[in-house]
Amino acid sequence: MPSTAQGRRSAGLTPLLQHRLLVTLSLGLVLSTLWAGAASYYLVFHDEVLARFVSRQSAMQFAYEERLGTLQRALDRTAAERSAERGSVENRLSALTERQALIEKRQGLLSGLGGAAAPIDEPPPAPMPVAEPAPRLQKPFPTPELRMGREDRAEAAGRDSAGRLSRLEAGLQRVGEAQARTVAGIALQAERSAERFRDLIARTGLSTARFDPPASGIGGPLVPLGLDAFEQALAEARRRIEEETHLRRVTAALPFRQPLPGELAFTSSFGARLDPFTRGYALHTGVDMRAETGAPVQATAAGRVTASEYAGGYGNMVEVDHGRGLVTRYAHLSASAVSVGQRVEAGSVVGFAGSTGRSTGSHLHYETRIDGEPVDPQRFLRAGAQLVFAD
Repeated sequence: MPSTAQGRRSAGLTPLLQHRLLVTLSLGLVLSTLWAGAASYYLVFHDEVLARFVSRQSAMQFAYEERLGTLQRALDRTAAERSAERGSVENRLSALTERQALIEKRQGLLSGLGGAAAPIDEPPPAPMPVAEPAPRLQKPFPTPELRMGREDRAEAAGRDSAGRLSRLEAGLQRVGEAQARTVAGIALQAERSAERFRDLIARTGLSTARFDPPASGIGGPLVPLGLDAFEQALAEARRRIEEETHLRRVTAALPFRQPLPGELAFTSSFGARLDPFTRGYALHTGVDMRAETGAPVQATAAGRVTASEYAGGYGNMVEVDHGRGLVTRYAHLSASAVSVGQRVEAGSVVGFAGSTGRSTGSHLHYETRIDGEPVDPQRFLRAGAQLVFAD
Protein backbone atom coordinates (compact mmCIF):
# COMPACT_ATOMS: atom_id res chain seq x y z
CA MET A 1 0.00 0.00 0.00
CA PRO A 2 2.64 2.59 0.72
CA SER A 3 4.51 2.13 -2.53
CA THR A 4 1.32 2.48 -4.46
CA ALA A 5 0.73 5.93 -2.81
CA GLN A 6 4.20 7.25 -3.60
CA GLY A 7 3.86 6.26 -7.17
CA ARG A 8 0.72 8.24 -7.38
CA ARG A 9 2.32 11.38 -5.88
CA SER A 10 5.14 11.15 -8.37
CA ALA A 11 2.80 10.78 -11.22
CA GLY A 12 0.86 13.85 -9.97
CA LEU A 13 3.98 16.27 -9.80
CA THR A 14 5.37 15.51 -13.16
CA PRO A 15 3.44 18.16 -15.10
CA LEU A 16 4.66 20.93 -12.71
CA LEU A 17 8.17 19.85 -13.01
CA GLN A 18 7.80 19.60 -16.68
CA HIS A 19 6.47 23.15 -16.76
CA ARG A 20 9.32 24.44 -14.69
CA LEU A 21 11.77 22.55 -16.77
CA LEU A 22 10.21 24.02 -19.89
CA VAL A 23 10.44 27.52 -18.51
CA THR A 24 14.04 27.00 -17.51
CA LEU A 25 14.88 25.63 -20.87
CA SER A 26 13.10 28.53 -22.53
CA LEU A 27 15.05 31.08 -20.47
CA GLY A 28 18.23 29.28 -21.21
CA LEU A 29 17.43 29.30 -24.88
CA VAL A 30 16.62 33.00 -24.81
CA LEU A 31 19.79 33.81 -22.93
CA SER A 32 21.78 31.63 -25.27
CA THR A 33 20.23 33.36 -28.24
CA LEU A 34 20.94 36.80 -26.79
CA TRP A 35 24.48 35.82 -25.95
CA ALA A 36 24.93 34.33 -29.38
CA GLY A 37 23.52 37.50 -30.97
CA ALA A 38 25.68 39.78 -28.84
CA ALA A 39 28.70 37.64 -29.56
CA SER A 40 27.92 37.67 -33.25
CA TYR A 41 27.42 41.51 -33.22
CA TYR A 42 30.68 41.98 -31.31
CA LEU A 43 32.49 39.72 -33.70
CA VAL A 44 30.98 41.46 -36.70
CA PHE A 45 31.27 45.14 -35.53
CA HIS A 46 34.27 44.90 -33.16
CA ASP A 47 36.74 46.55 -35.50
CA GLU A 48 34.42 49.47 -36.32
CA VAL A 49 33.65 50.22 -32.67
CA LEU A 50 37.29 50.01 -31.75
CA ALA A 51 38.19 52.26 -34.66
CA ARG A 52 35.62 54.87 -33.57
CA PHE A 53 36.89 54.74 -30.01
CA VAL A 54 40.47 55.09 -31.08
CA SER A 55 39.51 57.94 -33.42
CA ARG A 56 37.77 59.82 -30.62
CA GLN A 57 40.73 59.34 -28.33
CA SER A 58 43.13 60.47 -31.06
CA ALA A 59 41.03 63.56 -31.78
CA MET A 60 40.97 64.45 -28.11
CA GLN A 61 44.73 63.95 -27.83
CA PHE A 62 45.37 66.01 -30.98
CA ALA A 63 43.19 68.87 -29.71
CA TYR A 64 44.98 68.77 -26.38
CA GLU A 65 48.40 68.78 -28.02
CA GLU A 66 47.33 71.57 -30.39
CA ARG A 67 46.23 73.68 -27.46
CA LEU A 68 49.49 72.96 -25.66
CA GLY A 69 51.40 73.93 -28.81
CA THR A 70 49.44 77.17 -29.13
CA LEU A 71 50.15 78.06 -25.52
CA GLN A 72 53.83 77.16 -25.93
CA ARG A 73 54.13 79.30 -29.05
CA ALA A 74 52.48 82.19 -27.21
CA LEU A 75 54.92 81.76 -24.34
CA ASP A 76 57.87 81.58 -26.74
CA ARG A 77 56.68 84.69 -28.58
CA THR A 78 56.24 86.58 -25.33
CA ALA A 79 59.67 85.49 -24.15
CA ALA A 80 61.21 86.53 -27.48
CA GLU A 81 59.50 89.92 -27.36
CA ARG A 82 60.69 90.49 -23.81
CA SER A 83 64.19 89.41 -24.77
CA ALA A 84 64.14 91.75 -27.77
CA GLU A 85 62.82 94.55 -25.60
CA ARG A 86 65.56 93.98 -23.03
CA GLY A 87 68.11 93.92 -25.83
CA SER A 88 66.70 97.13 -27.27
CA VAL A 89 66.80 98.82 -23.87
CA GLU A 90 70.39 97.70 -23.33
CA ASN A 91 71.38 98.91 -26.79
CA ARG A 92 69.74 102.28 -26.20
CA LEU A 93 71.37 102.56 -22.77
CA SER A 94 74.75 101.73 -24.28
CA ALA A 95 74.25 104.29 -27.04
CA LEU A 96 73.15 106.90 -24.49
CA THR A 97 76.20 106.21 -22.32
CA GLU A 98 78.53 106.64 -25.29
CA ARG A 99 76.73 109.79 -26.39
CA GLN A 100 76.89 111.24 -22.90
CA ALA A 101 80.62 110.55 -22.70
CA LEU A 102 81.08 112.26 -26.06
CA ILE A 103 79.05 115.29 -24.95
CA GLU A 104 81.04 115.60 -21.73
CA LYS A 105 84.28 115.35 -23.72
CA ARG A 106 83.05 118.09 -26.04
CA GLN A 107 82.05 120.20 -23.07
CA GLY A 108 85.55 119.90 -21.68
CA LEU A 109 86.90 121.09 -25.03
CA LEU A 110 84.47 124.02 -25.03
CA SER A 111 85.51 124.99 -21.52
CA GLY A 112 89.07 125.40 -22.78
CA LEU A 113 88.14 127.95 -25.42
CA GLY A 114 88.75 131.62 -24.75
CA GLY A 115 85.89 134.08 -24.93
CA ALA A 116 82.21 133.61 -24.23
CA ALA A 117 79.72 132.91 -26.94
CA ALA A 118 77.69 135.89 -28.09
CA PRO A 119 74.19 135.60 -29.53
CA ILE A 120 74.50 135.24 -33.28
CA ASP A 121 72.20 138.14 -34.09
CA GLU A 122 73.71 140.54 -31.54
CA PRO A 123 75.99 143.29 -32.98
CA PRO A 124 79.45 143.58 -31.43
CA PRO A 125 79.68 146.07 -28.58
CA ALA A 126 81.53 149.37 -28.91
CA PRO A 127 84.01 150.53 -27.81
CA MET A 128 86.17 147.42 -27.97
CA PRO A 129 88.68 146.46 -25.27
CA VAL A 130 92.15 145.71 -26.52
CA ALA A 131 94.61 145.47 -23.68
CA GLU A 132 92.93 142.89 -21.45
CA PRO A 133 92.72 139.24 -22.50
CA ALA A 134 89.45 137.68 -23.50
CA PRO A 135 87.61 135.97 -20.60
CA ARG A 136 87.65 132.21 -20.53
CA LEU A 137 84.44 130.41 -21.32
CA GLN A 138 82.74 128.95 -18.31
CA LYS A 139 81.00 125.59 -18.48
CA PRO A 140 77.83 126.61 -20.30
CA PHE A 141 75.49 123.71 -19.57
CA PRO A 142 76.24 121.22 -16.79
CA THR A 143 74.94 117.70 -17.37
CA PRO A 144 74.85 115.96 -13.94
CA GLU A 145 71.11 115.41 -14.30
CA LEU A 146 71.78 113.35 -17.42
CA ARG A 147 74.27 110.99 -15.83
CA MET A 148 72.93 107.44 -15.57
CA GLY A 149 73.80 105.47 -12.48
CA ARG A 150 72.75 101.99 -11.44
CA GLU A 151 69.37 103.17 -10.20
CA ASP A 152 68.74 104.99 -13.46
CA ARG A 153 69.68 101.93 -15.49
CA ALA A 154 67.46 99.74 -13.34
CA GLU A 155 64.59 102.16 -13.72
CA ALA A 156 65.20 102.44 -17.46
CA ALA A 157 65.13 98.64 -17.77
CA GLY A 158 61.86 98.48 -15.83
CA ARG A 159 58.30 99.27 -16.72
CA ASP A 160 59.04 102.97 -17.37
CA SER A 161 61.96 102.22 -19.68
CA ALA A 162 60.53 103.83 -22.80
CA GLY A 163 59.67 107.12 -21.12
CA ARG A 164 62.91 107.29 -19.17
CA LEU A 165 65.05 106.56 -22.21
CA SER A 166 63.11 109.07 -24.29
CA ARG A 167 63.69 111.77 -21.67
CA LEU A 168 67.40 110.97 -21.51
CA GLU A 169 67.70 111.00 -25.29
CA ALA A 170 65.83 114.29 -25.53
CA GLY A 171 68.02 115.81 -22.81
CA LEU A 172 71.23 114.74 -24.51
CA GLN A 173 69.90 116.01 -27.82
CA ARG A 174 69.25 119.43 -26.27
CA VAL A 175 72.73 119.52 -24.76
CA GLY A 176 74.29 118.57 -28.09
CA GLU A 177 72.35 121.31 -29.87
CA ALA A 178 73.37 123.82 -27.19
CA GLN A 179 77.02 122.82 -27.67
CA ALA A 180 76.71 123.34 -31.42
CA ARG A 181 75.19 126.80 -30.85
CA THR A 182 77.96 127.62 -28.39
CA VAL A 183 80.68 126.68 -30.86
CA ALA A 184 78.96 128.73 -33.57
CA GLY A 185 78.60 131.70 -31.20
CA ILE A 186 82.25 131.57 -30.11
CA ALA A 187 83.45 131.35 -33.71
CA LEU A 188 81.19 134.21 -34.79
CA GLN A 189 82.23 136.44 -31.89
CA ALA A 190 85.92 135.76 -32.56
CA GLU A 191 85.45 136.50 -36.27
CA ARG A 192 83.64 139.78 -35.53
CA SER A 193 86.32 140.86 -33.07
CA ALA A 194 89.10 139.89 -35.48
CA GLU A 195 87.41 141.83 -38.28
CA ARG A 196 87.26 144.96 -36.14
CA PHE A 197 90.93 144.62 -35.25
CA ARG A 198 91.79 144.16 -38.92
CA ASP A 199 89.82 147.30 -39.74
CA LEU A 200 91.60 149.30 -37.02
CA ILE A 201 95.00 148.16 -38.28
CA ALA A 202 94.03 148.95 -41.87
CA ARG A 203 93.09 152.52 -40.87
CA THR A 204 96.69 153.13 -39.85
CA GLY A 205 97.87 152.22 -43.35
CA LEU A 206 99.46 149.03 -42.13
CA SER A 207 98.86 145.55 -43.46
CA THR A 208 98.16 142.73 -41.04
CA ALA A 209 100.63 140.62 -43.05
CA ARG A 210 103.42 142.78 -41.58
CA PHE A 211 102.70 141.22 -38.19
CA ASP A 212 102.34 137.60 -39.30
CA PRO A 213 104.89 135.30 -37.65
CA PRO A 214 107.67 134.14 -39.97
CA ALA A 215 106.89 130.92 -41.78
CA SER A 216 108.72 127.89 -40.44
CA GLY A 217 109.67 124.74 -42.31
CA ILE A 218 106.79 122.29 -42.03
CA GLY A 219 105.43 119.56 -44.28
CA GLY A 220 104.56 115.90 -44.60
CA PRO A 221 101.99 113.68 -46.29
CA LEU A 222 98.32 114.65 -46.11
CA VAL A 223 96.43 112.27 -43.82
CA PRO A 224 92.83 113.49 -43.32
CA LEU A 225 91.59 113.23 -39.75
CA GLY A 226 87.99 112.39 -40.64
CA LEU A 227 86.58 114.82 -38.10
CA ASP A 228 82.84 114.94 -37.55
CA ALA A 229 80.80 118.13 -37.97
CA PHE A 230 81.23 119.25 -34.35
CA GLU A 231 84.99 118.67 -34.37
CA GLN A 232 85.31 120.58 -37.63
CA ALA A 233 83.29 123.47 -36.17
CA LEU A 234 85.42 123.37 -33.02
CA ALA A 235 88.64 123.41 -35.07
CA GLU A 236 87.33 126.37 -37.06
CA ALA A 237 86.39 128.19 -33.84
CA ARG A 238 89.89 127.59 -32.47
CA ARG A 239 91.43 128.92 -35.65
CA ARG A 240 89.34 132.07 -35.47
CA ILE A 241 90.12 132.52 -31.78
CA GLU A 242 93.86 132.21 -32.48
CA GLU A 243 93.55 134.76 -35.27
CA GLU A 244 91.58 137.12 -33.04
CA THR A 245 94.10 136.71 -30.21
CA HIS A 246 96.97 137.46 -32.59
CA LEU A 247 95.27 140.59 -33.94
CA ARG A 248 94.38 141.67 -30.40
CA ARG A 249 98.06 141.46 -29.43
CA VAL A 250 99.09 143.31 -32.58
CA THR A 251 96.57 146.05 -31.83
CA ALA A 252 97.73 146.28 -28.24
CA ALA A 253 101.32 146.76 -29.49
CA LEU A 254 100.45 149.61 -31.88
CA PRO A 255 100.72 153.27 -30.75
CA PHE A 256 96.99 153.79 -30.24
CA ARG A 257 97.18 155.55 -26.86
CA GLN A 258 97.34 159.28 -26.32
CA PRO A 259 100.75 160.75 -25.50
CA LEU A 260 99.12 163.30 -23.18
CA PRO A 261 96.36 162.76 -20.61
CA GLY A 262 92.95 164.37 -21.04
CA GLU A 263 91.48 165.87 -24.18
CA LEU A 264 94.05 166.63 -26.87
CA ALA A 265 94.33 170.11 -28.39
CA PHE A 266 96.22 170.11 -31.68
CA THR A 267 98.11 173.27 -32.59
CA SER A 268 99.68 172.00 -35.82
CA SER A 269 98.85 169.04 -38.07
CA PHE A 270 100.94 166.59 -40.07
CA GLY A 271 102.11 167.46 -43.59
CA ALA A 272 102.85 170.67 -45.45
CA ARG A 273 102.53 173.88 -43.42
CA LEU A 274 103.99 177.36 -43.06
CA ASP A 275 107.16 177.06 -41.03
CA PRO A 276 106.87 179.24 -37.89
CA PHE A 277 110.40 180.55 -38.38
CA THR A 278 110.93 180.83 -42.14
CA ARG A 279 107.23 181.46 -43.00
CA GLY A 280 107.71 179.21 -46.01
CA TYR A 281 106.08 175.87 -46.74
CA ALA A 282 107.79 172.86 -45.18
CA LEU A 283 106.97 169.32 -44.20
CA HIS A 284 105.82 168.89 -40.63
CA THR A 285 106.71 165.29 -39.76
CA GLY A 286 104.38 165.01 -36.78
CA VAL A 287 101.61 166.80 -34.90
CA ASP A 288 101.90 169.45 -32.22
CA MET A 289 99.75 169.32 -29.08
CA ARG A 290 99.23 172.03 -26.51
CA ALA A 291 100.85 171.08 -23.19
CA GLU A 292 102.01 172.98 -20.13
CA THR A 293 105.68 172.80 -19.26
CA GLY A 294 106.30 169.78 -17.05
CA ALA A 295 103.15 167.89 -18.17
CA PRO A 296 103.89 164.13 -18.23
CA VAL A 297 104.35 162.65 -21.69
CA GLN A 298 103.38 158.98 -22.02
CA ALA A 299 104.48 156.19 -24.36
CA THR A 300 101.66 155.39 -26.76
CA ALA A 301 102.62 151.70 -26.91
CA ALA A 302 105.06 149.30 -25.33
CA GLY A 303 108.57 149.25 -26.73
CA ARG A 304 112.26 149.85 -26.16
CA VAL A 305 113.88 153.29 -25.90
CA THR A 306 116.31 153.79 -28.80
CA ALA A 307 117.09 157.49 -28.19
CA SER A 308 116.94 159.81 -25.19
CA GLU A 309 118.98 162.89 -26.01
CA TYR A 310 119.10 166.45 -27.31
CA ALA A 311 118.55 166.18 -31.08
CA GLY A 312 118.94 169.57 -32.75
CA GLY A 313 115.57 171.03 -33.80
CA TYR A 314 113.76 168.33 -31.81
CA GLY A 315 115.33 169.59 -28.60
CA ASN A 316 115.16 166.97 -25.90
CA MET A 317 113.74 163.92 -27.66
CA VAL A 318 112.81 160.36 -26.73
CA GLU A 319 112.40 157.72 -29.43
CA VAL A 320 110.67 154.37 -28.72
CA ASP A 321 110.91 151.40 -31.06
CA HIS A 322 107.72 149.29 -30.98
CA GLY A 323 108.99 146.60 -33.33
CA ARG A 324 107.98 145.65 -36.86
CA GLY A 325 109.32 148.96 -38.17
CA LEU A 326 107.13 151.19 -35.93
CA VAL A 327 108.74 154.06 -34.05
CA THR A 328 107.34 157.01 -32.08
CA ARG A 329 109.12 160.26 -31.18
CA TYR A 330 108.38 162.73 -28.37
CA ALA A 331 110.16 166.08 -28.87
CA HIS A 332 110.70 169.54 -27.31
CA LEU A 333 110.70 167.91 -23.85
CA SER A 334 111.81 169.85 -20.86
CA ALA A 335 113.35 166.62 -19.52
CA SER A 336 113.58 162.95 -20.29
CA ALA A 337 112.43 160.26 -17.85
CA VAL A 338 113.97 157.21 -19.56
CA SER A 339 117.33 155.97 -20.83
CA VAL A 340 118.43 154.18 -23.98
CA GLY A 341 117.74 150.46 -23.92
CA GLN A 342 115.04 150.76 -21.28
CA ARG A 343 111.83 148.79 -21.80
CA VAL A 344 108.69 150.89 -21.40
CA GLU A 345 105.04 149.88 -21.30
CA ALA A 346 102.09 151.66 -22.86
CA GLY A 347 101.24 154.62 -20.65
CA SER A 348 104.68 154.83 -19.06
CA VAL A 349 106.01 158.38 -18.60
CA VAL A 350 108.94 158.94 -20.97
CA GLY A 351 109.48 162.66 -20.33
CA PHE A 352 107.90 166.03 -19.60
CA ALA A 353 106.56 168.64 -22.00
CA GLY A 354 108.59 171.76 -22.66
CA SER A 355 109.89 174.08 -25.39
CA THR A 356 113.44 172.94 -26.13
CA GLY A 357 114.92 172.95 -29.61
CA ARG A 358 113.22 174.65 -32.54
CA SER A 359 110.06 175.67 -30.74
CA THR A 360 107.97 178.80 -30.24
CA GLY A 361 106.42 177.73 -26.92
CA SER A 362 105.64 174.89 -24.58
CA HIS A 363 104.04 171.97 -26.45
CA LEU A 364 104.62 168.35 -27.48
CA HIS A 365 105.79 167.39 -30.94
CA TYR A 366 104.65 163.76 -31.52
CA GLU A 367 105.68 161.59 -34.47
CA THR A 368 104.96 158.10 -35.72
CA ARG A 369 107.27 156.48 -38.27
CA ILE A 370 106.89 153.28 -40.30
CA ASP A 371 110.12 151.85 -41.68
CA GLY A 372 111.80 155.21 -41.07
CA GLU A 373 109.18 157.26 -42.95
CA PRO A 374 106.96 159.69 -41.00
CA VAL A 375 103.20 159.06 -41.21
CA ASP A 376 100.28 161.03 -39.81
CA PRO A 377 99.98 160.15 -36.08
CA GLN A 378 96.28 160.93 -36.20
CA ARG A 379 95.74 157.69 -38.11
CA PHE A 380 96.59 155.87 -34.91
CA LEU A 381 95.01 158.38 -32.54
CA ARG A 382 91.64 158.30 -34.34
CA ALA A 383 91.66 154.50 -34.44
CA GLY A 384 92.70 154.32 -30.79
CA ALA A 385 89.73 156.49 -29.80
CA GLN A 386 87.53 153.43 -30.48
CA LEU A 387 89.43 151.28 -28.00
CA VAL A 388 89.15 150.89 -24.24
CA PHE A 389 92.45 150.32 -22.48
CA ALA A 390 92.88 148.56 -19.13
CA ASP A 391 95.24 150.70 -17.06
